Amino acid sequence: MQILKEFKTFALRGNRIDMAAGIIIGGAFGKIVTSLVNDVSMPPIGMLLGGMNFSDLVLRLGASDKAAALKYGNFMQTVVDFLIVAFAIFLFIKAVNKAVARMKQEEAPATKDCPRCCSGSAIKATRCPHCTSELEPAGR
Repeated sequence: MQILKEFKTFALRGNRIDMAAGIIIGGAFGKIVTSLVNDVSMPPIGMLLGGMNFSDLVLRLGASDKAAALKYGNFMQTVVDFLIVAFAIFLFIKAVNKAVARMKQEEAPATKDCPRCCSGSAIKATRCPHCTSELEPAGR
């Protein structure tokens, strides 16, 4: 029973649940991108290239139709999938980083600590009001 309790504690930690949700959403997003590439993007590109169907692009490694084949057309579609997903993730991470940076921006401190007595004094003060030692001017 102890092992079940430990597993429950492990599995229900917030970051693991968030990660699981991200993986599930990422999988669904990958399917959407694959459909976008295969069903929406590649057909017009193939049409512009003379009616080419990229999934038909193969290099046979033998003389017969049953010979092994390098399906480089499918590979090209997969590369386009990857580029779209990578760009979307880049834009998402960039937006998150910008939001986090905005939240972390703090106003300049209103006080500074005296190096001698460690008491706080106004940021523009040149002498500590507690021990009267000289303080460095703000901005140094």
